[in-house]
Amino acid sequence: MLASLIIPTKNEEANLKILLEQIQRQTYKDVEVVVADAHSTDRTREIARSFGAVVVVGGMPGAGRNLGAAASHGDVLIFLDADARLQPPRLLEDLLTEMRRRRLDVCGVDINPENGRLIERVSYALYNRYARIMGGALPHAVGTFMLAKRFIHEAIGGFDETVTLAEDMHYARQAAQVGEFGILRSHAVETPMRRWKKEGTLRLLAKYLYTELHMLVKGPIRGHVDYDFDYTDTSTDA
Repeated sequence: MLASLIIPTKNEEANLKILLEQIQRQTYKDVEVVVADAHSTDRTREIARSFGAVVVVGGMPGAGRNLGAAASHGDVLIFLDADARLQPPRLLEDLLTEMRRRRLDVCGVDINPENGRLIERVSYALYNRYARIMGGALPHAVGTFMLAKRFIHEAIGGFDETVTLAEDMHYARQAAQVGEFGILRSHAVETPMRRWKKEGTLRLLAKYLYTELHMLVKGPIRGHVDYDFDYTDTSTDA
């Protein structure tokens, strides 16, 4: 079964190289990689092509994922950020096997901080626990790493590009109305703490809490928000 790994990027030369090397080491080989690049000014596109990835023009994360999906051919779409860490080498194989075994159509995974401080480790642990408790009643999946069968993606029209914050959560909740949602248990995916370092811990926690409450009470967030897609300054931070 072909799995399409779709990665939106902007100035991600350092992180993308690490991720593509980890993808190459995965035991699951029936994959294609599509990089949807939002006009990077560094070597992101060159690095992507050097690893055999298909490169298409991207945009903001939701639009980039849609453009990447349109250029892909897999039965399963795996959306992931350029700074996701795919370890161990059996991660993809085990997650896809679990997805098939549990007959799921759209999936999230636990997300853990890479070399996180105590407050970051606790925050992610609480989020992972909360997401599991909510389960299919209130699906949570994040763009760091999420999976969907192609028919689900097409049925809901992909990511809603009018949603300007937490479009990944909105996608999961729309998808769960069409297919079976679940959070996979085989492996967690790690992510660096560069956003926490750039935006600040309290500010970011407040933003996450506001987003969750807004989606619960008023629905998805649309309109202008302060969202920075380019983390070039701290892209190599652990």
